[in-house]
Amino acid sequence: MVGDSSPSRSAASPAAEGPQGHPSPHGPHYKWIALSNTTLGMLMVMINQSIVLIALPNIFDGIKLNPLDPHNTSYLLWMMMGFMVVTAVLVVSFGRLGDMFGRVRMYNMGFLLFTVCSILLSLTWGSGSQAALWLIGWRIVQGVGGALIFANSTAIITDAFPVNQRGTALGINVIAGIAGGFIGLILGGVLGPVGWRWIFLVSVPVGIFGTIWAYLKLKDTGTRQPATIDWWGNLTFAVGLISILVGITYGIQPYGGSTTGWGNPWVISALVGGLIVMLLFVWIETRVEDPLFRLSLFKIRAFTAGNLASLLTALGRGGLQFILIIWLQGIWLPLHGYSFQDTPLWAGIYMIPMTVGLLVAAPISGILSDRFGSRIFTVAGALLNALSFGLLMVLPVNFPYWAFAAILVLNGLGAGLFASPNRAQIMNAIPGRQRGVGAGMTATFQNAAMVLSIGIFFSLIVIGLSQNLPSAMYSGLTAQGVPAASAHSISQLPPLAVLFAAFLGYNPMQQLLGPVLHQIPADKASYLTGRSFFPHLVTGPFQDGLSVAFWFALAACLIAAAASAITGGVKPVRAGAAPVERELPSPVGDEPVSAEDVEDVVEDVVDSLRSGGGGEN
Repeated sequence: MVGDSSPSRSAASPAAEGPQGHPSPHGPHYKWIALSNTTLGMLMVMINQSIVLIALPNIFDGIKLNPLDPHNTSYLLWMMMGFMVVTAVLVVSFGRLGDMFGRVRMYNMGFLLFTVCSILLSLTWGSGSQAALWLIGWRIVQGVGGALIFANSTAIITDAFPVNQRGTALGINVIAGIAGGFIGLILGGVLGPVGWRWIFLVSVPVGIFGTIWAYLKLKDTGTRQPATIDWWGNLTFAVGLISILVGITYGIQPYGGSTTGWGNPWVISALVGGLIVMLLFVWIETRVEDPLFRLSLFKIRAFTAGNLASLLTALGRGGLQFILIIWLQGIWLPLHGYSFQDTPLWAGIYMIPMTVGLLVAAPISGILSDRFGSRIFTVAGALLNALSFGLLMVLPVNFPYWAFAAILVLNGLGAGLFASPNRAQIMNAIPGRQRGVGAGMTATFQNAAMVLSIGIFFSLIVIGLSQNLPSAMYSGLTAQGVPAASAHSISQLPPLAVLFAAFLGYNPMQQLLGPVLHQIPADKASYLTGRSFFPHLVTGPFQDGLSVAFWFALAACLIAAAASAITGGVKPVRAGAAPVERELPSPVGDEPVSAEDVEDVVEDVVDSLRSGGGGEN
């Protein structure tokens, strides 16, 4: 009974239990406060990330930047990917700092920094490249705040909840994160046309409230681990990962006469150099006393296989949102009577079925995985994602909406089934003292995979477009009376520019044809600049690129399902039991089990015995 002062009653009451089964020092309701605040933080960050994505046409119009100008392509890419790059680089370092100095302290700093950056972004001044650099710069700083939130929110929830409720709690947090991405699409479509500054201002009231609430109510319930900062590890990890992610970002852009930049010596140097520095980072981590990456965690099968599965599903699904937006805004919606100005809003609305599937599956899988184990749900979720990509491959570009919606529901169900059991599986495998760094490592894999996925999806589709788009564009333009010389010049437009035109939801033909429009009959000029010519023109080449990209996503999800199948799962927890959270890792080769491993297991066993419950292992 809540409020009963009896120690034995409090210890037995699930509502009053701490993460290991003994009474929570902060009261029976603290875990719900922790879940509510961290879920609000995750929701805010993910809404902000996708609201910028869908409102990019309004932002570019507002700062008077022409996205078809080749010199502006990098601004567009960094506006989209800068936040993700810096988050991927910093999240594990911030998780480590949370272990050392307090996860709640780091989380609160993230909430505050994110809110301040939202205000500064809304105050963007100037126009053109000057305004673009201001936006990109503060988006990168905002990514620092996002990294602080990402790195510590999962660890705060894991600290606050007992192991037999973590799947449910983390499922709610995962729902907020993924659903926030789709809520942001709709908000961006609504607020962008009203005023592009509103897409940043909308986060400010939530940020102020959440920052004050977190400061007043959240408490550090985890075990702090005094340690020295691994400066060399932090430096090599940041340099190596930034080099790789920047190389991927510029690899998407055209170089010389090539449609992509993967042959650019600078891109090759960035990728190869980044890999070399990352190998140096791994070597350093095996020799320092307090490493940034706890490589010993990879001895735990559930941690390793769970992270591999998470990384692969992120690779498969990371670029999906971008591709669906391009598909809807650039082709399907205009073909079905929507003006290019209205397509950003309706793209968000037509993608709601994916959110519905996610909202149905994620809480159910979180609750059921607490009772029946996680493996069946992670495997099933990855397989459903693979099936959805297979169905998207055979779906015509000008599809019947009911079929598209059904596939999106299936994809959302797969993501929901996979996400929270996978997160709980990973976090339950991590010793309590290392949850911050473990959560940071997981978030790093996911965020880096998202950037890599966007690079892969864009590159595959650009390659597909480059094979047939020039000839399709030339023949389509000459058929409408455009002079051959002008048609040839326009047909050499880099496919990435065409892709971005579709992504930003507008027809580039009027700008590309310019004075030529006055040389052709009025009816044909109207058709060229209308809703249907451009979508019909890119439909065939776009389908070629889609097939290759979806094959890649399908293969990644199938491998993720295989990785999930070997995690070992999480066995159901008996009522009243406080399970031991991890078992002693088996030695690898001739490497002995470390004293730290033994200490972690003893710590978990002692906590289990205190609560009077038997372990599952």
